[in-house]
Amino acid sequence: MLSSDSAAVVRATLPAVDAALNEITGRFYAAMFGARPELLDGLFNRGNQASGEQSQALAGSIAAFAKALLADPDAHPDALLSRIAHKHAALGVTEDQYTIVHKYLFGAIAEVLGEAITPEVAAGWDEVYWLMAGALIAREARLYHEAGVDPRAPWRRWTVVERREETPDAVSFLLRPADGGPLPRARAGQYVSVKVLMPDGIHQTRQYSLSDAPGDRLRRITVKRVAGVADAPEGEVSNELHRTVRAGDELTLSAPFGDVVLDGSDAPLLLVSAGIGCTPMVGMLAHLAATGSSRPVRVLHGDLSPADHALRADTKRLVSQLRDAQAYFWYVRGADEEAGERPGRMTLDGPGLGLDLDLSADTDVYLCGSLPFMRAVRTGLLRAGVPARRIRYEVFGPDLWLAHADS
Repeated sequence: MLSSDSAAVVRATLPAVDAALNEITGRFYAAMFGARPELLDGLFNRGNQASGEQSQALAGSIAAFAKALLADPDAHPDALLSRIAHKHAALGVTEDQYTIVHKYLFGAIAEVLGEAITPEVAAGWDEVYWLMAGALIAREARLYHEAGVDPRAPWRRWTVVERREETPDAVSFLLRPADGGPLPRARAGQYVSVKVLMPDGIHQTRQYSLSDAPGDRLRRITVKRVAGVADAPEGEVSNELHRTVRAGDELTLSAPFGDVVLDGSDAPLLLVSAGIGCTPMVGMLAHLAATGSSRPVRVLHGDLSPADHALRADTKRLVSQLRDAQAYFWYVRGADEEAGERPGRMTLDGPGLGLDLDLSADTDVYLCGSLPFMRAVRTGLLRAGVPARRIRYEVFGPDLWLAHADS
């Protein structure tokens, strides 16, 4: 709960701080990595730093948290905090690192805003930061405890049992613990962090969904090679995995985390994805098939072509194993319309989407794909009458949407 004095100060200065947050966080990261370069080794993704996405995500989360506190002193943006806590747990973030972030973040705030940062203003924003940090520390401690993970030693070695080429740009790795121990508990829809030693000696980390049912013998991840585009660098981890990892090699993984998980409801289920966003959806389908689920399931997926559609055969096989399930595919090129495939990009045009689909108020929806894709789909679903609270989505990389999404 934000104190009344701090609430007044934060409310008065929020527009100025909000407007300057991108500059503040840019300077913050530069100062922190200059003084603590070891934090770039396995904790922060260099690609996100280069693109600016990480600083924008931090800016959005702090602003969203402050706005929530001002709107309702007892309210916390639970979805935002949960998303961040799971990402942090998958990276092994520890409590002491919040103190490091605080030091350099507030140094950057003072540098950017100068004389506007009076002792009262500094104290107010300090309170916002530690309320947010305290909430995250508590959530992360609970996640570590539930997962049986020591945050000081969160990583485990896994052996690659098999490498499968899914498409020209997507490969699956089947994994088992190298120590021969039991697999950690997982839920359908969760992801693991994969930490890879890069050629320059720096570890880089990326999250990948479990793309099969969370069974007790093997785990599978499916990795799309991320090419460099314009000013954005290629995905370091994905390209290194594609280039170098073969059966018999070992990978370093976190325990499974992620709050966008399949629940035990019997409500109608709509899984909507594009590109490599199919991976958590296939994991959910595999879990439903393995448990003999009878809930109505509709799968919507968009891709460039059938040849680019990773896990396409798995999706068809799993849908055929469910009692009440259908799949609909959209392809920019190469769609077989006689087989029911739809040409072009996925469009949601009105109630029912023109499909055998009942978008009732109790439909559970899961989305995964690019942010523009998910925004467009979410807008169409809201217009079709699906309540916002029943639409859940997964983002890989910094979450630039949640703070601005309608609830």
